[in-house]
Amino acid sequence: MPFLTDRLHDTARQQRLAEALADENERTVDHSRGVGRNAAVKSRFAFDLDVVEQELRAAIIGQDETLEQVMEILKIVRADIGDPRKPLASVLFCGPTGVGKTETVRTLARAFYGDADAFCRVDMNTLSQEHYAAALTGAPPGYVGSKEGTTILDQEKIEGTRNLPGIVLFDEVEKASNEVVLALMNVFDNGILTVASGERTYSFRNSLIFMSSNLGARELMALEGGASAFWQRLRRGGRSRREQAHDIVLKSLLARFPPEFVNRIDHIDTFNWIGRDTMPALVDVEVERLNRRLKKHDLALTISDEVRDFLSAKGYDKRFGARGLRRAMRKYLEFPLASFLLDQDGLRGPRDGQALTTLVAERNDGKLSFHQS
Repeated sequence: MPFLTDRLHDTARQQRLAEALADENERTVDHSRGVGRNAAVKSRFAFDLDVVEQELRAAIIGQDETLEQVMEILKIVRADIGDPRKPLASVLFCGPTGVGKTETVRTLARAFYGDADAFCRVDMNTLSQEHYAAALTGAPPGYVGSKEGTTILDQEKIEGTRNLPGIVLFDEVEKASNEVVLALMNVFDNGILTVASGERTYSFRNSLIFMSSNLGARELMALEGGASAFWQRLRRGGRSRREQAHDIVLKSLLARFPPEFVNRIDHIDTFNWIGRDTMPALVDVEVERLNRRLKKHDLALTISDEVRDFLSAKGYDKRFGARGLRRAMRKYLEFPLASFLLDQDGLRGPRDGQALTTLVAERNDGKLSFHQS
């Protein structure tokens, strides 16, 4: 029975994937405190703004202004005073690669659901061709699959739960075909997407819709480059960097999308470049993620200040943002750590009163070494 065999194999693959992600996503999300400072508000949502903000600020470094804007949006959602015939919010994150646009959405999903993958992600570069638009809007009448009304959308993740909003991410939206862009206009306008055959309807009215885009990244790099702070302020005519960056992004958006599409987006935020001064904090974030993966081996890792400075220097590349740091972490920390663990006949168990065996990474004579504390 090939069908049953395929289903069993698919179930086994899903189970293995869930086990592999369990350590990365392991998080107890406690919204039992209710609503914190919003306790007097009667709302269909029951997430704690303080819990969400703590998660965001711990994971996203150097983007304070954008995080403040996200929290203002969540306050409106939490108070439940938005237009019930529209999505809870439609937000476009712009800026260069590797600055935290997608990671912000992943962190928000983890803060709500305890799982960084608990959102509907649509990679718009897969919808760049005109004939791929049916993957989002469904096959038109007369074509194969039109009666089923199937799309790449995950309805359960879009609609969320009884007291938590759904989360949707349209990643790299500028790469989508014009037909897909027109379909999204209807979603932003009334929160409803009806497939081409009319057989099925997706509701986004309980959803936070996020989009990401790299439009204007080169112009933003030129805005930051070269000149001293004084000459930059003079060149901007007294306007703030954020205001001028917003104008650059808006100009790029209008060159790619029709004005009626841009006008339907509630919030457009521009992420900052990753600065050299934020690298040590980003290293700590990456080490914390590594420790979540090491926990299944009953291990924990700490690094010395010298190692932190070394990784910060090796991982800094303005063009690639945090992705450059992750490559440096793998090359200069994870590779030697894996070799150290595989060469050990057996590590001593944790000390009295400790749940994990702690390893310390130090840098001596230009080389990285590990020892048990």
